Amino acid sequence: MKVIRAKSAGFCWGVERAIEIARDYAGKGRYPVYTDGPLIHNRQMMERLTAEGVREVGDYQSSAELQLQEQEGTDPVLVVRAHGISPQRRKYLKSLDIDFRDATCPDVGIIAGKIRMHARKGYTVVIFGDVNHPEIIGLLGYAEKGRGFVIKNSEEIDALPPLGEKVVMVSQSTMFTDEFNRLANHLRERYPDAVVIDTICGATKDRQGDIRILVEAGAEAIVVIGGQHSANTRKLAYLAREQHLPTYHIETETEIDAAGMSRYGTVGVTAGASTPEFLIEQVCRSLESIETTARAPV
Repeated sequence: MKVIRAKSAGFCWGVERAIEIARDYAGKGRYPVYTDGPLIHNRQMMERLTAEGVREVGDYQSSAELQLQEQEGTDPVLVVRAHGISPQRRKYLKSLDIDFRDATCPDVGIIAGKIRMHARKGYTVVIFGDVNHPEIIGLLGYAEKGRGFVIKNSEEIDALPPLGEKVVMVSQSTMFTDEFNRLANHLRERYPDAVVIDTICGATKDRQGDIRILVEAGAEAIVVIGGQHSANTRKLAYLAREQHLPTYHIETETEIDAAGMSRYGTVGVTAGASTPEFLIEQVCRSLESIETTARAPV
């Protein structure tokens, strides 16, 4: 089987940076290296990091109080993951008697800065994204209290209360560009002077564009590698299905159905921003080893 791998498959630079920060501390003998919630939405990678001395505390949304056991180490450090946190959460974490290192993705930090700047100028903030995602929870903290709203579709825009004369719209960094533009136009029907800032990160746009490149290169099916709970990986799988190709969202090579995949001569492979290289390589090797079943000419 021929395998075409998307150039953008694998860690985005923000996730890679956060992992390097945590690993660097662990490598220097800091123990434990705590992370406020899972550093990365990939079970296999988290298992490797745990073995290296990186320990997840708190919860997925970075909202729970942290239970840190002093007897576990003499030189601990707390790392904020790439998703970022709210100013309120930052104040809480810094109040703990532990070294603090912020590994928020700089792209997410830019979004937070734009929200804070406009909020201070009296703008109501509308964010396109998943209200339960930790990035959104963190970003909402930069809007003035009661003047930040999260929307995912046109119906939620229509259900918004009156927002006043000054409105700004941004996006969670991992959303669909086409959908953001469509919703921005819908918001402007109600607020013609709304300020719209495309804050979808470049890595996300590259991944979305690479799906179409795989199709144009002749992929007969798409394999998307990444955690089942990874938001950006699920979005990639959704976008692949929108290309009207068979799409398989898997976490590891053990989920590959060799007999079923053998009917394809060429398969495109992509992966979410939290998928490590070793998993991508394992999947690609497994797919390449599948002998394609001879097919009758059309």
